Amino acid sequence: MPGRRLVMPALVNAHDHARPLSLTSFGAAFLPLETWLPRSALATPPDAYLAAAAPLARAARAGCAAVMVHYTRPSGRLPLLDEAREVARAARDVGVRMTFALAVRDRNPLVYGASDEVLDDLPAGTRAAIEAAFLRPAPSPAEYVALTEAIAAAIEGPTVAVQFGPAGVQWCSRPLLEAVAERSALTGRRVHMHLLETAAQRDWARREYPQGIVRFLKEIGLLSARLTLAHCVHADAEERALIAEAGAMIVTNFSSNLHLRSGIAPFREARAQGCRVCLGLDGLAFDEDDDMLRELRLVQAVHGPWGFADADDRRRFLAAVIAEGRASLGAPGPGLLEAGAPADLMVLDLDALDRDAILPVDPLDLVFARATAAHVRDVVVAGRRVVADGRVTGIDLPAAEAELRARYRLAVPRDPLLRAWPRYERALRAWYARRIGCA
Repeated sequence: MPGRRLVMPALVNAHDHARPLSLTSFGAAFLPLETWLPRSALATPPDAYLAAAAPLARAARAGCAAVMVHYTRPSGRLPLLDEAREVARAARDVGVRMTFALAVRDRNPLVYGASDEVLDDLPAGTRAAIEAAFLRPAPSPAEYVALTEAIAAAIEGPTVAVQFGPAGVQWCSRPLLEAVAERSALTGRRVHMHLLETAAQRDWARREYPQGIVRFLKEIGLLSARLTLAHCVHADAEERALIAEAGAMIVTNFSSNLHLRSGIAPFREARAQGCRVCLGLDGLAFDEDDDMLRELRLVQAVHGPWGFADADDRRRFLAAVIAEGRASLGAPGPGLLEAGAPADLMVLDLDALDRDAILPVDPLDLVFARATAAHVRDVVVAGRRVVADGRVTGIDLPAAEAELRARYRLAVPRDPLLRAWPRYERALRAWYARRIGCA
């Protein structure tokens, strides 16, 4: 017979990229973002549906009802509209709510500046491989806006939403950001982007935007309650105040920032300044297992009150990050378990959580002390049971991951980027040492 169960609101992963497998398996462990990103090209999806279904299923298994997919690495095997359809099909098969934002970049493809200095350091064969991998034509601002709206027309529905997804100010021209801001204001479509993730980006922003990079977003009309900003590790107090004033959202990615050596975001300070905040995994949970429950606990433990202050913060923190996460994704309601609300919930094994059963303990204390994805028994999204007895119901997750591993084992050893990598990485590190000062 089943034992005791704890029913809770389902969680939200408010910033992710639907990466098929852990990037450590592709040799990217503990690289700074500026070298980690190009290395991640080795994990380009071999199949759009399969590569999206696996991470979305892992999210469901960990108790997430809703996931932001900031789609930064298309497979290149399909037109982008068809690729978006495949990602949406994967989300519907798994059963999670999914918000899709096609990432776009139209400047600084290799470094935060002109690429020539890096390319000129490379032998001809290496240079050709790097140019083929990263120097591709970008859509015009009008083309990107039109493509996003075509994707929305093709895939939006009760559990799928679409947002604009400029990759970040360092990767997007002013005309592109202005076009997104204008269309967002006109249509109400939300915008999802990175901001100030690394020290190198902070250094670049000080030089490029002496008035302040967040103030620049305000000047062009992009800073609004429709905007979600991932990371903000290096946002200062003035920038956080502007974000709070606008009602924009900050998604913290605690474990990802540790893996990529980006730093610890001022999440506690952002909360204190009135910023709307939520949580994302960014494809890099602490144990690389997409465990949002562990991430929730880590963030609250590091950024919650110290000492005797505000012992009940955990309850408010949980409610806030779920509600704001859902708002960031455009999911309906704040996630409360009440009559008439969307039926998004997870069921934990309370007997396993309360493993010693010595004294009555507040279940929420047990959750924040020790809950992981292993305690998730069931997940219900929009009334559909997408996890049952700890297993995803909509797809065969072990089979999907096995198929992905088999395909990558065949393809990656022959990838030209892998052969070019040692020389390219040295050139990247040398560029940042000379220009940014973060050797």
